[in-house]
Amino acid sequence: HWRINPKNSLSYTMWKDIPVPFFMSVYFFNVLNPKEILRGEKPMVEQRGPYVYREYRQKDNITFHPNNTVSYLEYRQYHFVRDMSVGDESDVVVIPNMLVLGAAVMMEKMPLPVRLVMSATFTTFNENAFLNKSVGELMWGYDSELVDFLNKYLPGMLPTTGKFGLFSEFNNSNTGLFTVFTGQDDIRKVHKVDSWNGLKKVNYWRTEQCNMINGTAGQMWPPFMTEESTLPFYSPDACRSMELVYERPGVTSGIPFFRFVAPKTLFANGTDYPPNEGFCPCRQSGIMNVSSCRHDAPVFMSHPHFYNGDPVLREFVLGLNPTEEQHGLFIDIHPETGVPLNVSVKLQLNLYMKKVLGISQTDSISEVVMPMIWFEEKGYIDGPVRTTFYVNLVLLPTIMEVMQYVFIALGLFLVLSALFLKLRDKVGIGPWHSFTVHLDPTNTHILQNTVCCH
Repeated sequence: HWRINPKNSLSYTMWKDIPVPFFMSVYFFNVLNPKEILRGEKPMVEQRGPYVYREYRQKDNITFHPNNTVSYLEYRQYHFVRDMSVGDESDVVVIPNMLVLGAAVMMEKMPLPVRLVMSATFTTFNENAFLNKSVGELMWGYDSELVDFLNKYLPGMLPTTGKFGLFSEFNNSNTGLFTVFTGQDDIRKVHKVDSWNGLKKVNYWRTEQCNMINGTAGQMWPPFMTEESTLPFYSPDACRSMELVYERPGVTSGIPFFRFVAPKTLFANGTDYPPNEGFCPCRQSGIMNVSSCRHDAPVFMSHPHFYNGDPVLREFVLGLNPTEEQHGLFIDIHPETGVPLNVSVKLQLNLYMKKVLGISQTDSISEVVMPMIWFEEKGYIDGPVRTTFYVNLVLLPTIMEVMQYVFIALGLFLVLSALFLKLRDKVGIGPWHSFTVHLDPTNTHILQNTVCCH
């Protein structure tokens, strides 16, 4: 029933056009003391957000293959939702300038003359260590003469050829060509990734295990889950496979679910969790170096506010306060079908920055993994979709299960009734009988009582 098959209208529609409305909430770490940071003091930040975007996803180029797989491209679009946000996209925030501070770390080992030339280039184009830009510009891109210059004379150095923004690659883009199993031959394989962009594994990391493409594409999972099940999925944005673990059962609007959460080892370093050694070079546990899939930029991924991370990370930045309720990620799954009922995936982007000799813009910045933004992608089944889901996947199966026992009981009753009638015929006992009383004509004593069957 839950195979990817156009003939199964309910399951195919839920897979093709995900009926759950998704929202992306973005929080910026507004820098309060940029001048002091340049003098070597600890960064002080305040969280600004959420700035909320309605996320639209659409599968295109859907192609079924003879080996029971289907390939597709999924496109994403984001539209700002003012009513759910704390302000407008015109709100101005201060964050580290990735173009300057990221490039400085990347060029640290280059000859000093090269670093001096780069520093002079930054000065020429009036690029400083910190940006003072609007939310919209930081999200979707802003015009930069430096970006135009680098793309002209050093093509391929930057990930973008247009405006430079943190999410400029996300909007109106796809997540790569996924090929997943339809489950036609084995329901246990449904939704699992066969290849991504034609690859069976990636080459970003240092071990074969870390390069593996495991699990699904992160939207649905195989049915019939147990408490021993996990939720593995491949994330193109994180350039790696991740796996969530079972935490607890629950019920929402009459629909049972299993909650899966991130294990504490998800972003642990190789010392604390040896299987993660392939994601190194590592720093403290709780942050993952993603520079190898981010054009070598010194970018780290983590949970928001360094939740589940080494406490020392928060000692270098003032203004962080992690809590499980606000910063832990989870996915609630209907175990019988593998369909998510409630999703909240939260991740944070951080920039490793420090003083680099020869690049004056870095001044006396202390070495720090600096939070820049964190975002939450969330969605949950509600309204008519929830009603349809409940009726088709909870209520009707329950009724069918009850009716199954009713029919079994009725069948047993009919079988027993037939056996009883057969036995009755054999022993000569029937429902119709009469008593014939023979009287002695000389007195009124009953001489004989016989049972006659008619």
